[in-house]
Amino acid sequence: MESKVKESDKRYFIAIVPPPPVYDQVQELKYFFRDNYHTTAALNSPPHITLHMPFEWSERKESILCDKLEVFFAAMKGFHLQLLNFSCFAPKTIFIHVAKTKELEKLENELHRFCKKEFNLFNARYKDLPFHPHLTVAFRDMSKTTFAEAWKEFSNKKFSSDFYVDKIVLLKHNGKIWEPLRDFLLN
Repeated sequence: MESKVKESDKRYFIAIVPPPPVYDQVQELKYFFRDNYHTTAALNSPPHITLHMPFEWSERKESILCDKLEVFFAAMKGFHLQLLNFSCFAPKTIFIHVAKTKELEKLENELHRFCKKEFNLFNARYKDLPFHPHLTVAFRDMSKTTFAEAWKEFSNKKFSSDFYVDKIVLLKHNGKIWEPLRDFLLN
């Protein structure tokens, strides 16, 4: 079967990547899941809150993508986010809950509309489900049995942190992992 993705197309997604020390705390949790539950898929990307799901884009037009996103994000204001405890998408995903704020919802909604209009991208959300901000610490390569064990340990565990969102990150897949390509500063 022939792939629909052209060779010149690369995969990208748009996210909030938390600053240190939150970044380091989340990364340590991913290592904990790797070491104790043998799940490594979450380590294929930096800790992040997805604002626009992965999409294909011509690498030749990468500068157009970046330039337009820079203008869009420059018009957005920074805001605070609070992380509180753990939650899950059974049967394979465990994540840190991100408290929804009006600012976060506005940013995600406006980005969704902007990407449809400017880039003809229609896959901003997973299966068109409502926006559910979260920071994944384990997913995909965890068996249902392992998930049940891990969720038993983490369902009542406490986690609390907050940070100021002053930039958004465009990530690019290098064929193996997701890497930050460009930061866009918020106003």
